[in-house]
Amino acid sequence: MALPSLAGNRVTDKGLRRWLSRALVKRSENHSQLLESVLGALNMPYPDDGIAALRMWGQTGDRPTVWVAAADPVYLEPRLDHLCLHALDDEQMLTADLRTILDYLQETLAQNERYGFARIGSHGYLRADDPLSTAELPAIVIDEQLPDEFMPSGEESGSYRKLRSEVEMALHDHEVNLRRQSEGLPPINSLWLWGGGLAPEQSTKPCPPLFGNDPLLKGYWLSKTAVVDDWPGSIAACLEASVAGFVAIPGACEDGHDWIEPCLRELRDAVRSGRISNLVLILADGHEVHVKRSGRWRFWRRSSTLFGSRN
Repeated sequence: MALPSLAGNRVTDKGLRRWLSRALVKRSENHSQLLESVLGALNMPYPDDGIAALRMWGQTGDRPTVWVAAADPVYLEPRLDHLCLHALDDEQMLTADLRTILDYLQETLAQNERYGFARIGSHGYLRADDPLSTAELPAIVIDEQLPDEFMPSGEESGSYRKLRSEVEMALHDHEVNLRRQSEGLPPINSLWLWGGGLAPEQSTKPCPPLFGNDPLLKGYWLSKTAVVDDWPGSIAACLEASVAGFVAIPGACEDGHDWIEPCLRELRDAVRSGRISNLVLILADGHEVHVKRSGRWRFWRRSSTLFGSRN
């Protein structure tokens, strides 16, 4: 189950906080993304490459047949002696701006080259006839950090750095960015190229049903010929539709966070009744909460500040 961070008094129900505090809480020391965390919880292998192609597959429902990398818009903030990468969230990213910028790059950089830019929804992509090295992690995972250590290195990184430099020169003082800055929005002054590769051939592998609209997870599940459906609106509906567990991503389907506590209550009741024997909550801040029915006997544990104030 993927959820937003539960810190900052997001969970106000004291009973829920006590229940969560009796769980085993882990925090990943490594940079990871949602797909990696979910597959780790399921003891399933993470793909070697082709991550962007999987995301495109999840968005379109069709397996890409060409080499693809994600080309996600970012703001590289110049600081005293380094650049800081800022991933642009939904509130900062206007789809129309991304379309304008990618169309401009296609016209000015890619028109006579063996690569091209494209937009699908709020995501950008780079298609290339000749594959190039790209970063492994998405911008959201390295937000607020120095991008250099996450870029590809070595002799094969030359094409990546050349293209990235050309993109940044083309976007410098672009009219979209001048307007965005006048409106108090960060400029889109670079593209973060990551996850390059070919989509895997579709295979059949047992996977629990996936309920949610995360495109990367959907693409992975489609590549395994597994069940993918929209979030049905409740844990009860997920349990009704699954026999031996499920993966749920409700956050991308709901407005606001008023749904979090009702969802947690449903999960708590399902664990207590034995309908769920092993629950893993993957939180957006990097924490994993492992809940088992036997955890109810850990009554000596105090409520953790991770889930809100003890007061």
